[in-house]
Amino acid sequence: MDAGDRGVKKVAVTSVSAMVAETTTFPIDLLKTRLQLHGESVQSVRPASAFRIALQIARNDGVLGMYRGLSPAIFRHMFYTPTRIVGYEHLRSNFVRSHDHSLPFYTKAVIGGISGAIAQVIASPADLIKVRMQADGLILRRGLQPRYCGIFDALNKIIHAEGVLGLWKGVSANVQRAFLVNMGELACYDHAKRFIIKNKICDDNIYAHTLSSIMSGLSATALSCPADVVKTRMMNQASWVDDKIKYRNSYDCIVKTVRIEGLRALWKGFLPTWARLGPWQFVFWVSYEKFRNISGLQSF
Repeated sequence: MDAGDRGVKKVAVTSVSAMVAETTTFPIDLLKTRLQLHGESVQSVRPASAFRIALQIARNDGVLGMYRGLSPAIFRHMFYTPTRIVGYEHLRSNFVRSHDHSLPFYTKAVIGGISGAIAQVIASPADLIKVRMQADGLILRRGLQPRYCGIFDALNKIIHAEGVLGLWKGVSANVQRAFLVNMGELACYDHAKRFIIKNKICDDNIYAHTLSSIMSGLSATALSCPADVVKTRMMNQASWVDDKIKYRNSYDCIVKTVRIEGLRALWKGFLPTWARLGPWQFVFWVSYEKFRNISGLQSF
């Protein structure tokens, strides 16, 4: 198998695995988004629980409402995940060849962060549409019509109202989050898996993949949650009925969030984020490693 065939297979396997994982865990991602937007810039608001918001979504939007914004999420992962995974492997192999030894964790962390940041710049428009379609449920509860009725409708309206660059609104916070997520996710998964196999805790099988995904999910969540809150709020602004800008930039968003809602607000949605990242990574990595094996590719 030549390098071109391997590259195509890696992209295909990564895309399919990501779409399976995204579909499986998407309702938790919707719940996380609603939690992060709850009480936005309102000081005296009743604290929200994940269970209460889940009940509200089910009651107001129905079961299918739990999948609002799934199509742009799937579309996003057709670009985002292959870019970051294949990019990480490519950079890792180049570093290994140049250093002629296994890489230390901090090098893997930097490589993972860079791969994730590049991938996020490419996929940011789809991420923006996903966040806004998820937030549409809040508008419906106000008795208003949803802003968008699909990916292409959202794409057209955003470009018309905010320009092409409007598709990259919140991209700086998005890239920061992607850097932190992939620094934790890719580096921790890679390092944990090799540690588990090297120390013969278990073989390169589903047990090693599960343990590694749990470790990477927790570290990625802890690192990325503040940037994720900022990203969600930056992306969702400038699209409400009054069209008022709440935040000038990511720093302004952090300052206002902490001043009005407290420091803990930066970790709003932590449990749903972790609850999603854990299963997402389990489904993704187990599927990815299995598909790689079937396709004749080496283990990650």
